[in-house]
Amino acid sequence: MPHQTEIHFPADHPTAAGHFPGNPVIPGAVLLDTALTAIAAAEGLILGSCRLRAAKFLHPVRPGERMRVEWQAAPAGGIAFTGSVAGKPVMTGSVTS
Repeated sequence: MPHQTEIHFPADHPTAAGHFPGNPVIPGAVLLDTALTAIAAAEGLILGSCRLRAAKFLHPVRPGERMRVEWQAAPAGGIAFTGSVAGKPVMTGSVTS
């Protein structure tokens, strides 16, 4: 069974103003960093010792939205994770520790 957490990106998130004016999105690097920080904290991992194996961004996340992050041990080792907003997948990826 996967572990999960929710991450809220406030409507006034500081990255929203520049990405992109009139059509704000939370940058993929912020999504990834926030998700991996939450996973590391929950699993007792040190992010500096993790390696990103893959990351794919499937749909934009807007300021004011909540992203559900789910993760579990990957069959080949490491951790596989997904992010979704209102049930719609927004990112997938995996890390090794």
